[in-house]
Amino acid sequence: MLFTLLHENATHPTAEGLFEAASKRMPGISLRTVYQTLDELSDMGEIQLMHCDGGAVRFDPNVDDHHHALDAATGEVFDVYVDNLDALRAQLPEGFEVEQVSIVFRGRVTKPASLKAMHAKTKSPVRQQTARAKSTKRAPRRTSRGSSK
Repeated sequence: MLFTLLHENATHPTAEGLFEAASKRMPGISLRTVYQTLDELSDMGEIQLMHCDGGAVRFDPNVDDHHHALDAATGEVFDVYVDNLDALRAQLPEGFEVEQVSIVFRGRVTKPASLKAMHAKTKSPVRQQTARAKSTKRAPRRTSRGSSK
C-alpha cells in the first residue's frame, strides 16, 4: 500500500506525510512500519531518497535519471529531466568517476497556473497509469512484486 501511495503522490512526501496518508487507508499502521517499509524499498532500488534543507528526507518513487525543483514558498518538489550533462561532466578532474548526480533547483513558483503543467510533466509512468486507471474507475494492474503497472 505504501508503494502505491508513493506513486499516487507527486509531492515527494516525507515519511511523516506518507504515514498521515497511509493512516487514512490503514488506521492501525505505525510510523515505524512506514520507516521500515521505506528503508526496504530504498534497499531494493524501488525508491530514491531526496535530502532537503533542514535535514528532511523525502521519498521519490521515480528511479529514472532526473533532478528536482523545490518551491521554497510551498515546499513542493517537482521532477526535472535534464538531457545533457556533458558540459558539467567536462568540468570534473580527469579520473573522477561519477557515481550519482543530484541537482536541486531552489526557487519560487511565480505563475500558479504553471503548477498543473509542472505536475503533469513530473508524473512517473506508474503515476500516469495510476491516474488513468482512476479516471476509468479501474484499479491499476499489479506485478508480482505488488507495484502498480
